[in-house]
Amino acid sequence: MNKKVFQLLVENSSGVLSRISGLFSRRGYNIESITAGVTADERYTRITIVASGDDEILDQIEKQVAKLVDVRNIKVLTPHDSVYRELCLIKVEVSEQNRESLIAIANIFRAGIIDVAAESMIIELTGNPSKIEAFLGLLTGYTILELARTGLTGLSRGSEDVVWLDD
Repeated sequence: MNKKVFQLLVENSSGVLSRISGLFSRRGYNIESITAGVTADERYTRITIVASGDDEILDQIEKQVAKLVDVRNIKVLTPHDSVYRELCLIKVEVSEQNRESLIAIANIFRAGIIDVAAESMIIELTGNPSKIEAFLGLLTGYTILELARTGLTGLSRGSEDVVWLDD
């Protein structure tokens, strides 16, 4: 199974995310993650979808998504020509004995401690997926109470392939 990161510029209209995800479910395609947010131009939303499948399926996904009425542009974000980021919030059980060691691990990864309670801490980490996986791997001796990940979002490097949409 391969993964591909698709970046879509779509009309910022009601139901657009539902129509796009519906295409995936109707065809039996798998979405690894999906993020969406308004762009600098509020008429458009940027959606980043990470999908998995063999090359034929991934090519078919790209063609089918491009046909949707709301989709104004689609491009594939490749790892060497793009910047990927993900946000992760991790609530970890702590005690007086292990609080300082957890803070030290968070500092190494430039993670922020955004909430502290008597028996838990919430850590905020932003980075590429491998950084987040590495951080989570170091938490094996701790009890993770809750975990929330945003999914991947990204932009292509440079300005050569910036898409300008006209009315």
